[in-house]
Amino acid sequence: MIWQRYTFHKIQQNKIQQNLKNNLIRFHVRANSDSSFDQACKLKVRDAIINYLQPKLLESESIEESELIIKKEYDELEKISKNIILENGYDYDVKVGIDYSKFPTKQYSNVVLPAGEYKALRIIIGEGKGKNWWCVMFPPLCFVDEQKGIIDKDTDDKLREVLTEEEYELISQKTSKQVDRVQIKFKIVEIIQDIIK
Repeated sequence: MIWQRYTFHKIQQNKIQQNLKNNLIRFHVRANSDSSFDQACKLKVRDAIINYLQPKLLESESIEESELIIKKEYDELEKISKNIILENGYDYDVKVGIDYSKFPTKQYSNVVLPAGEYKALRIIIGEGKGKNWWCVMFPPLCFVDEQKGIIDKDTDDKLREVLTEEEYELISQKTSKQVDRVQIKFKIVEIIQDIIK
């Protein structure tokens, strides 16, 4: 019974994750190391990049348009990142690019995304050996107000546009209990997948 339930959730999660992979751009910042300075620096870079890209991506209507906007800004994103690092007394290299990255199950307000590989804007600071930070650039879940606990109507509308109704219903939850339940289901599948690899 448990194995059947796992298999059902795994198939469901894989199907959804495949479509999400083709409809979302995530944001992945990796710190130079886990030192307190490098972790603080990573967050400053994150904030500056989000503030810079937010107005440019809010009007985007598709993943393709968002990807083009981001790619046109590579040089500026690298410059912003390097300036912040220099202002804080270091001279790390910065790598900027869009690539596929592995993400764990992650909650953004009332949306829960399953673990898997997603297209992501990646910013790697220095050696990139520190902890990650991630969000979703398109639809713009990086800009969600976490205090309110729900995503705004524009972001919700964009999610509905890029996902099927079934996918939207599965990842978008109305209450904190529902969010917790879905997150636990996705996490169980993620853990079992790691065990049987």
